[in-house]
Amino acid sequence: MLIQWFPGHMAKAKRQMEESIKRVDSLIYVLDARAPFSSVNPEFENLIAMKPVLYVINKCDLVERQAVDAWLTRFRAAGMTALAISSTIGKDASKVLTALREINKEKLERNRQKGVNYALKAMVIGMPNTGKSTLINALCRGKKTVTGDKPGVTKGEQWVRLDGGISLLDTPGTLCHSMKSETIGLHLAFIGAVRDAVVDTTELSLELIKFLVEKRPGTLFARYGAEETGTPLEILTAIAVKRGFMRKGGDADEDKAALALIDDFRKTRLGKIVLETPEDEG
Repeated sequence: MLIQWFPGHMAKAKRQMEESIKRVDSLIYVLDARAPFSSVNPEFENLIAMKPVLYVINKCDLVERQAVDAWLTRFRAAGMTALAISSTIGKDASKVLTALREINKEKLERNRQKGVNYALKAMVIGMPNTGKSTLINALCRGKKTVTGDKPGVTKGEQWVRLDGGISLLDTPGTLCHSMKSETIGLHLAFIGAVRDAVVDTTELSLELIKFLVEKRPGTLFARYGAEETGTPLEILTAIAVKRGFMRKGGDADEDKAALALIDDFRKTRLGKIVLETPEDEG
């Protein structure tokens, strides 16, 4: 299942980020803990090369802690400054500001020696629906930016001033023009980084079933009582029957079951599931 989605506002956002990079001191790169590797946009490489970067693995409450720790180890072994948080947990947000000051400590110290009370500026970047705006709202202790659980909520750049002399530039979630692999596209669609309206939800659910049967056997039976044998479509049909999703005439409503399955995955009703590990990426 090949997935591609790159609306016009993303192309505009990318151009704006390339222009705005000159006005910030560093970057906060927000990744989704369920798919940290797929959350890395290769088209951000030119931005990363220009400024210090703090990688924030967000939504850690949606996966098991050992999976997060494995990714932190991988990032730090590569010389990256990384931390893991759940931006919906208030106390986690303060970790970001501490780490942000740390990666900018040389600039802050130079300005301190000159007697300058320097106000840090950081750009927040990432794929759609990774929780950038939610993180910023947590940092400013109030709802200052527009948030939502669908990709593409933030349409343009928004500056937010925090206490302590820090300003953050919120940017729209931006995908790459073409996915590096079919797997990356699927993972991004599973976590909602790709707008559902441009994806065949039933086909996507079949891919999710394939993943779960291979990587997390027993998950579907535990949630729905559906046997994990046969083709993905047969399993989806069994889920529809178990959930009582039936069309007039008595046929199973696989489309409705597909929507329920994807929603259950995203809301951790299937458990805390990570889609990729450092070992998967080699």
